[in-house]
Amino acid sequence: MAPASDILRLLAAVNDRRSGDVSLAALAALAHRSPFPLHRAFRRVTGETPKTYTARVRLARAAADLLTTRRPVAEIAFDHGFGSHEVFTRAFARYFGVTPRTYRVRGLHTGPTASGPAAAATHAATVTTVAPCIGLYRMTTTERSPSMPVDIVVKDQPEMYALIMRRRISRDEIAATLSEFLPTVFGYAQRHGLAMAGPPFTRYPEVGMGSLVLEAGVPLVAPPPASPEGGIEALTIPAGPAAVTVHRGPYDTLPETYRELEAWLEREGRSASGPPREIYVTDPGEHPDPATWETEVVQPLA
Repeated sequence: MAPASDILRLLAAVNDRRSGDVSLAALAALAHRSPFPLHRAFRRVTGETPKTYTARVRLARAAADLLTTRRPVAEIAFDHGFGSHEVFTRAFARYFGVTPRTYRVRGLHTGPTASGPAAAATHAATVTTVAPCIGLYRMTTTERSPSMPVDIVVKDQPEMYALIMRRRISRDEIAATLSEFLPTVFGYAQRHGLAMAGPPFTRYPEVGMGSLVLEAGVPLVAPPPASPEGGIEALTIPAGPAAVTVHRGPYDTLPETYRELEAWLEREGRSASGPPREIYVTDPGEHPDPATWETEVVQPLA
């Protein structure tokens, strides 16, 4: 069975092939593996079949192009690997519930104060980098890397708007919960044309001995114009100072960075004000080596 690291390397190659052949046979040749064992391993790691995965990523990126460029629909379809305008329209309507034309006309919600072009560019960049592995953040790996020095600085954080889902879970359910929450919230934001402002994040409002409360979602350029549905909530995180550090390495070693942050708070005589959050800066689908993953940890300060 192919290890997770092999599948991540394959994803990095697949995501460079925005319009190329990504059939199971092509992926098997690329990975130098038999098709059916590869299919099983791919699904085990990503939770999707290769066909479902590539269609989802290509539709997500095409949707961002529809909202942030004036390119013809047919051109966008071909650039993202769809054989014809008709094939793209059918696939898009099945996934997003509306035709590409209706989706484009409805537009991108950036709120009254955000700069339209800048917000659109940020949204497009976010979708392009986050869509490939929206369900893989906090995944467990077998690779271990040496502890990296933790550099902590105090920064003023702006007010942040977000869509989240919330649940009380045990500690060993973090990865599984994120693989459910983040694709759901990301998909909701895309379907409703809500401009995303950066990579996904997780917060921990309550942490106990046996369980914790997890909030996970995506930041938005502006609050959503209507109340979200389906267990999704709108959240506003207030502006203020925060201790900020970047964890470099696998997600499994994040507790080491949290311990360093707690020790820093004690040394500096500072106190927390609100829950910490993890911002997943590096996408595993673009950077298959866990040693290169970067997670920004932000602890609001009183």
